[in-house]
Amino acid sequence: MPEAFAPLKNDLLIRAAKGEETARAPVWVMRQAGRYLPEFRAVRANHEFFEICRTPELASEITLQPIRRYKGLLDAAIIFSDILVVPQAMGMDVQMTPGPYFPEPLNVPADVEKLKKVVDVNVELGYMFEAITKVRKELNGEVPLIGFCGAPWTLFSYMIEGGGTKTFQKCKTWLFKYPEESKALLTRIADVCVDLLVGQIKAGAQLVQVFDSWAGELSPHDFAIFSLPSLKRISAGVRSRLASENIPAVPMTLFAKGANQSLAAQAVAGYDVLGLDWCIDAVEARRIVGDKVALQGNLDPNVLYGGREAIEREVKRMAESFKMGGSAKGWIANLGHGITPGVDPEDLRFFFECVHKYSAKAV
Repeated sequence: MPEAFAPLKNDLLIRAAKGEETARAPVWVMRQAGRYLPEFRAVRANHEFFEICRTPELASEITLQPIRRYKGLLDAAIIFSDILVVPQAMGMDVQMTPGPYFPEPLNVPADVEKLKKVVDVNVELGYMFEAITKVRKELNGEVPLIGFCGAPWTLFSYMIEGGGTKTFQKCKTWLFKYPEESKALLTRIADVCVDLLVGQIKAGAQLVQVFDSWAGELSPHDFAIFSLPSLKRISAGVRSRLASENIPAVPMTLFAKGANQSLAAQAVAGYDVLGLDWCIDAVEARRIVGDKVALQGNLDPNVLYGGREAIEREVKRMAESFKMGGSAKGWIANLGHGITPGVDPEDLRFFFECVHKYSAKAV
């Protein structure tokens, strides 16, 4: 473990993730360190995307940009990186041109032999751990730091499709034509994710999130067969490893976008928090999961383009649906997916201010 860090001054996120009542909902947004910020674009103009990920000084700077800009309004930082560092660590070439592109995707199961048999995350992804430790020091306890990884099904999709896709034809062909080979690859990816998350926690991450961005592309039946087992493997693997090394557990969040019909199964998958997209109501989500987990979400990111009146109206509505008994309990306010590049940073500031106002405990 690295040397001791400064005590945490704002623990709203950690307490909410544990299901506790908080004076107001903690708030952060997915992709909060990103393209909507002019200060990010200034750095990006001089550096290739993955160069930033692999350079701790640059990754640290970008992670801290929104914390500085929105001082006192954000309740967490999330390390700047990308879910596709896992396929890179496994031996695949991934480029940003400008979206993700794999020059040599996995076309048939025999191509899996091209992947590294053993992945040492300390060698392949040590830059991420170094960045996390650097950010923890620079935050000086101001807010907690979130680490993350992509979920095996989402990473599997990119590795086989060779980039983003609207049809998921190639990766679903694998699921239905080569189900056992698909499960084996998903398990291999999950094991690298366990190593990555444990490494992030050792480096200083105080909460970790697993992003299953393409979960909604699977039917509930196929989600249960192909995605859920690897998600459970990650949560169990991380907890087991931490316990075996006498490292305190940290809250774990699962964001399976679009898999709302599988919410009950997600609630018992070993995570402390479930992220919600905007296509399910908070009241319905809470009815399904009970008090098993905390919830995170779930404003439609495009509300941020609707102007101040719309932002205030929708945040107020969101807060009313999540608050129980007039107070925020086990709720982390967020968007229902990542913030998009065209958002005015000042409109995001207003979103944060509205969350502070409308999620506060009624008096």
